[in-house]
Amino acid sequence: MKVGYVQFRPKFGDKEYNVSKMIDMASTLDAEVIVFPELANTGYVFKSKEEIVTLAEPYDGPSIKRMQEFSKRKGALLAFGFAERFGDVFYNSAAVVTPEGEVKIYRKVHLFNEEKLYFNRGDKFFTFTWHDTVFGVMICFDWIFPEAMRSLALMGAQIVLHPANLVLPYCQDAMVTRCIENRVFEITANRIGVERGLKFTGASQITAPGGIVLHRATKTKEEALAVDIDPGLALQKSINSYNDLFKDRLPSAYELS
Repeated sequence: MKVGYVQFRPKFGDKEYNVSKMIDMASTLDAEVIVFPELANTGYVFKSKEEIVTLAEPYDGPSIKRMQEFSKRKGALLAFGFAERFGDVFYNSAAVVTPEGEVKIYRKVHLFNEEKLYFNRGDKFFTFTWHDTVFGVMICFDWIFPEAMRSLALMGAQIVLHPANLVLPYCQDAMVTRCIENRVFEITANRIGVERGLKFTGASQITAPGGIVLHRATKTKEEALAVDIDPGLALQKSINSYNDLFKDRLPSAYELS
């Protein structure tokens, strides 16, 4: 399976430009799975609830529909961040669209910094199967909580899709550890540039089970890249003939006293 990412610099508030840029860059990739950054259609640094109200969309809004159409043309699964309106509530969400027309929505569980002023937090992680492969989704700051990827791995995830707008310098190295301790693949799609005074770190990354970095992007350039992987490797949780990462777990020993 070929999996890839699109790393670019969104223009805040310009959804037409951002979605067109996503599609243009992804069109160059030979990939079955493509991940885009967090809040890719709107930009990240909201300054008021009014901006959220203006820019957020429902899960069947115009940005989703354009990406659905592209997914069908491309024949690829796409995962991208967007500002979701759900009635009078707003979420920092990721949409996963498939060429078959499916749409799955993950709402960010662990909100970062001023996101807490504008978004409600999600309340669950989930997995889904596409092309006989199990996928999970997390967004940006979810990475710092080991429970996030561990929960997805325990639910059978082989590939974790990770739209991000990273500003801290730790995630890319932490993904090495996450993929060692869970034996999964992960695709972190980060953005670049400075937006309203906030600088993003780029360095989108694809990591394999065992913590092998298959590719890490530059910190400053727009890039689209894909690599070939074998998702079946993520089913192998044994370290040696005696130790298995999941079978050796003892949840009763982890209970807080």
